[in-house]
Amino acid sequence: MDGDDFTPEGGKLPELKLDARQAQGFISFFKKLPQDPRAVRLFDRRDYYTVHGENATFIARTYYHTMSALRQLGSSSEGISSASVSKAMFETIARNILLERTDRTLELYEGSGSSWRLTKSGTPGNISSFEDILFANNDMQDSPIIVALFPVFRESQLYVGLSFLDMTNRKLGLAEFPEDSQFTNVESALVALGCKECLLPADCEKFIDLNPLQSAIRNCNVLLTEKKKADFKSRDLAQDLGRIIRGSVEPVRDLLSQFDYALGALGALISYAELLADDTNYGNYTIEKYNLNCYMRLDSAAVRALNIAEGKTDANKNFSLFGLMNRTCTVGMGKRLLNRWLKQPLLDVNEINNRLDMVQAIVEDPELRQGLRQQLKRISDIGRLTHSLRKKSTNLQPVVKLYQSCSRISIVKGVLQQYNGQFSTLIRTKFLDPLEEWMTENRFGRFASLVETAIDLDQLDNGEYRISPLYSSDLAVLKDELSVVEDHINNLHMHTANDLDLSADKHLKLEKGPFGHVFRISKKEEQKVRKKLTSNYIIIETRKDGVKFTSPKLKKLGDQYQALLSEYTSCQKKVVDDVVRVSGTFSEVFENFAAVLSELDVLQSFADLATSCPVPYVRPDITASDEGDIILQGSRHPCLEAQDGVYFIPNDCTLVRGKSWFQIITGPNMGGKSTFIRQVGVNVLMAQVGSFVPCDQASVSVRDCIFARVGAGDCQLRGVSTFMQEMLETASILKGATDKSLIIIDELGRGTSTYDGFGLAWAICEHLVEVTRAPTLFATHFHELTALAHRNDDEHRHVSDIGISNYHVGAHIDPSSRKLTMLYKVEPGACDQSFGIHVAEFANFPQAVVALAKIKAAELEDFSTTPAFSDNSKDEVGSKRKRVFSPDDVTRGAARARLFLEEMAALPIDEMDGSKTMEIATKLKADLQKDAADNPWLQQFV
Repeated sequence: MDGDDFTPEGGKLPELKLDARQAQGFISFFKKLPQDPRAVRLFDRRDYYTVHGENATFIARTYYHTMSALRQLGSSSEGISSASVSKAMFETIARNILLERTDRTLELYEGSGSSWRLTKSGTPGNISSFEDILFANNDMQDSPIIVALFPVFRESQLYVGLSFLDMTNRKLGLAEFPEDSQFTNVESALVALGCKECLLPADCEKFIDLNPLQSAIRNCNVLLTEKKKADFKSRDLAQDLGRIIRGSVEPVRDLLSQFDYALGALGALISYAELLADDTNYGNYTIEKYNLNCYMRLDSAAVRALNIAEGKTDANKNFSLFGLMNRTCTVGMGKRLLNRWLKQPLLDVNEINNRLDMVQAIVEDPELRQGLRQQLKRISDIGRLTHSLRKKSTNLQPVVKLYQSCSRISIVKGVLQQYNGQFSTLIRTKFLDPLEEWMTENRFGRFASLVETAIDLDQLDNGEYRISPLYSSDLAVLKDELSVVEDHINNLHMHTANDLDLSADKHLKLEKGPFGHVFRISKKEEQKVRKKLTSNYIIIETRKDGVKFTSPKLKKLGDQYQALLSEYTSCQKKVVDDVVRVSGTFSEVFENFAAVLSELDVLQSFADLATSCPVPYVRPDITASDEGDIILQGSRHPCLEAQDGVYFIPNDCTLVRGKSWFQIITGPNMGGKSTFIRQVGVNVLMAQVGSFVPCDQASVSVRDCIFARVGAGDCQLRGVSTFMQEMLETASILKGATDKSLIIIDELGRGTSTYDGFGLAWAICEHLVEVTRAPTLFATHFHELTALAHRNDDEHRHVSDIGISNYHVGAHIDPSSRKLTMLYKVEPGACDQSFGIHVAEFANFPQAVVALAKIKAAELEDFSTTPAFSDNSKDEVGSKRKRVFSPDDVTRGAARARLFLEEMAALPIDEMDGSKTMEIATKLKADLQKDAADNPWLQQFV
């Protein structure tokens, strides 16, 4: 590789130097590797790394952004493309593949010539091999989860067995549930768990359509790994779990007996992650039953629509809900819990109110808030440190940092104890009692005694982590011997200074380095003592910074010191191993501390956000899902109002049962419809997470799910059109939503023809109103849909009692200039005029185009000032448009058409002869034509 190649960042590319024989040996090895299109394989060349073949092209294109980084290794016929990677670039690649992407895996090989071995492998779900690289300079914001799924078809019903593995927190889980054809339960489980990788049998039952499942996995940005069906086995599962699960095996057997299909998924996970191969896992895992109904369900579309997770393209942290709400102080563990809470909003009213009580306590007490923030900032990532301990690294640093962090818990307790407000009992039971329970003498006290006895804490100020000589008699003896030799060396230093007539501190330096103990003097001083130096001493090297030399006595003493130090280090390593191993037995103590402190951290983060915003947040009133309404007075979008230079206009949302439970929202593009419906979803989610909300006043009836069909993001790279994606997301809503859900839909039916789109939008509205009966915000440009709010009962139709109402976003058209002004206020009543041409003028369309658009619009629609609907619409929505069909025509006609279609569908055609069928069908059609005589809409239908 040419030494003059440079990376885009300006750094020089490492040079790959292999002779012909070495190159041929490596190429031979490389071509024998098994094919895996997902794997990115890097080869450790000590000072740098290399990638080859298709991987080299991928690295050059993705990370160097230039093909000039590629070089040919070997002869043209047998050669392979290659690229070199610096250590800094390797860290960037590892972080991107394992923490950001979900379409690649990472492998690291070590060796030389034609002899290489795989030393590390990682996937987005299993990053343990690369944690030292990934988190050397960065917090761990998320705990990657691997999920295994086992779908089966039994008695005409699809079931899914699910198991998950959290290797960071050493936790396993099981779930089993019936599923629909769109796999909506699986998708919400993947979101709630924060899944990064999913195992699936490669050979599922052939009558299960896996396309929707694979689509759901992709939508959640999860790596799909297919394994043989034979890997999904449950044989010897209880015995295997008995080795890795903490505590008795009997509760494990009882738990396993509750499942059928999830056991195979759990067996596949244990095998895939090789949990039994690592003895540090033994006795350290926990297992639980995962209940899908414990948390609000969110699918990938809702996560995107509500901007819950951080995006790589976010201009600032306040673009996402996570970025805005992350005011956590602890290193890492608070962020991870916040990430989980945002994807697992609560359903239990008491649990939500417990969180809100705690947030209120911190909001109302500035001293408590400041005290907690000040102390939590000094606490390290206890969860990550505990994980490091379990890996049995011969390193005292995690032990010391755990000791330092946990020792500060008593100060955190003191801050909490100073609070004497109305929530004192909650703080006592939720935080103080658990902390005191784990701080007792026989728990944390024993660990503290071990550290204080075994580790030389006085050396921490020097950045050294040493075993105390008092802890081991062998170390004490060696330490004394080292001290004696050090004294001899220091005495020799003074004697040599006198011999050379130099100042010991100022001119004659004693140093330790690659040559052991040496003396060093400047070149200027060397000239003064050159004669004596050359006759009585041994010169080692001469450099710009001076001359290094030794003497037979110093060399002998230095050799003694090195031998003793080597023995001391070896002896200390055994003691360090023992201290780390014993410290690991206190994992349960640390895990409980981490759980309590991270929860406290997230709650103080909520309080800090609520008080530091320009307009403070308020505490929402929470009611059960079968009672109360959703009323948000003066609601704002938390992320938008946090942007610089934005003055956000608040709006009221009143979703009231029987009155306005289903809201149709019309108005011009850019008028604020999408923002309004999203902010309602965000406010409800924040309330159920346990946070205050950006409103003047708020009341929320708990929702079991938020469904969102917002935006028209194309998925054409996956072969899915805008309209198809829209229909798939809407199908998930129709199949998965209940009367306890919240539905927000924006611009449904715009991806196809006007008539098809309107028909679909109308039918979906009717289904949501009459079948689903969930509170719904339906933003649309089909102004004809506002007729739903004006339906009258008739002989064919039962009008739903959930309450349908029309709202519009305000806009004002100047009568003289015809200029459009957005008011961004949501107000009662329908807007039955399109503003598309005015928005085109906003966008500076050519005048000729705008003029032609107005002519064509006038040809298609008969404008007048007569309102189409008897509604309380405000004047600023502009002149009304007279429709071809009245709302009553549309309502009655659609009802009659639906009745006709139902009657036709109910005909027992298989049991009737052709003539009889035609006779009945002709009569039904005649009846329909008769009813259509006075209904223009129905005439068009016929």
